[in-house]
Amino acid sequence: MDETLFGEPALTLDVVRRVALTAPLVTVYGEPMLDGWWHGSSNRMAREAPAPIVALRRQDFVPGGAANTAMNLAALGARVRFVGLVGEDEAGSRLRDALAAAGVDVAFLVARPEVRTITKTRIVVADQVLVRLDEGNEAGFADEALAALADAAVAATVGADAAVVCDYGTGMLGGAVREALLHRIGRPAVVTVDAYDSGGWAELAPDLVTPNADEAAGLVGVGLKREADRAAIVTTLAPRILEASGAGAAVVTLDRDGTVLLDRAGTVHRTWARPASDRQASGAGDTFAAALTMARAAGLPLPVCADYAQAAADVVVGRFGTSVCSTDDLLARLAEFAGRALDHEDLARRLAGERAAGRRVVFTNGCFDVLHRGHTAYLNQAKRLGDVLVVALNSDESVRRLKGDSRPINAAADRAEVLASLSCVDYVTIFSTDTPIPLIQRLQPDVYAKGGDYTLDRLPETEVVRGYGGEVRILDYLPDYSTSAVVDRIRTPSPVSDDVVPQGRAKRPVRSRVGRAAG
Repeated sequence: MDETLFGEPALTLDVVRRVALTAPLVTVYGEPMLDGWWHGSSNRMAREAPAPIVALRRQDFVPGGAANTAMNLAALGARVRFVGLVGEDEAGSRLRDALAAAGVDVAFLVARPEVRTITKTRIVVADQVLVRLDEGNEAGFADEALAALADAAVAATVGADAAVVCDYGTGMLGGAVREALLHRIGRPAVVTVDAYDSGGWAELAPDLVTPNADEAAGLVGVGLKREADRAAIVTTLAPRILEASGAGAAVVTLDRDGTVLLDRAGTVHRTWARPASDRQASGAGDTFAAALTMARAAGLPLPVCADYAQAAADVVVGRFGTSVCSTDDLLARLAEFAGRALDHEDLARRLAGERAAGRRVVFTNGCFDVLHRGHTAYLNQAKRLGDVLVVALNSDESVRRLKGDSRPINAAADRAEVLASLSCVDYVTIFSTDTPIPLIQRLQPDVYAKGGDYTLDRLPETEVVRGYGGEVRILDYLPDYSTSAVVDRIRTPSPVSDDVVPQGRAKRPVRSRVGRAAG
């Protein structure tokens, strides 16, 4: 674990590069599956049945299930061991070869003659899946096969920095394997459970679990209505979800609505999925669990881990079939948003399109000079007030007029890059006036949000926003953390204490409560 990453407040291009360089050793336990994507064309129906005739053009085979999690970890820079059970069949050989070609250690992939490798073959015409054919061990797995797998699971734990349990409910990880993992000697620093039933692994006391909203609610016996505010509901259920799963933290996935991070300290952090065209994507959950584990093993704070995993999942959701997100893919994805501070004319055009689609626009502003956790908490609060969040940054000249010649610490382009990389931020722009009033008058956002110890009557923007029918919201004042305090700590050398860290090692920063989202 790179402890210098522990205090990073946001996901940036540099953070992604540094995560890849940590190259943690991660063991993945779970059901390997071979995903077949068979592509063809069809223009007539069969005579003997009301079914389309498909002329096959191409057959693609890729690792799926837990093997897809391993592939994603390897693509993100991890050293990966894979523990699973396959048959001594053609599908098993394809899986082993594909994993090995991606750099995954398959020494712990157990092959048995009595096992049929799990396969899922999709017949695709014009980018539409017509049918999926599933094969595998419907009758379960023999005790001898599971005993061999349990031995491999224990051996693969030795020296691992992190572990991911991918339980799809086939029975492969039950019984002997589960008992072996519960009672093994030596536990990785990070353990993630990605299971259809996280409660079944509560005794493992995982660091992270990744249920979807229905699975999280089901853990505590609550049903979710189709149109319910899933994020709000699972947040209220946080203590019960964590207790039922035995986890230190849960990241509840909400598909198109992003995720909610919940931990035992009361942290609530939202991520927001970037819009993507509908594709026949498969395995985004595997990508998310892999990326979340990778980021945590590298030493990132949990909220930044969730942002990292969300960005990786966004990559694969925009693709067809079962795919992986590599470090290069993630860098390219973030580069699409990083540093793209829009000019006011372009921003106005884009917001007109957002409104035409019925979306509610939230606007906030500030210097955001040295981004800290107070800022990210505040921006996530602002995002929840609507559908689209616009952040207006004070220009460098504006910051100097407001805060003195020693500020800003970071130039406007750098500040814009960091903000644009946050999943809760949709648009970033820069203004040079002392207040954002001229820009607010032009954009007329539905909500103007401001953080800090303000009152509505003290805000000069209040009259303007109310004048065109908008709403002003003052967000929580969190006094324990401010940009000025962060800058003072940076500029003031710390006295040498009794717990001096040996040269060459970074001391882990002390956790601070999320505080004021000041500029």
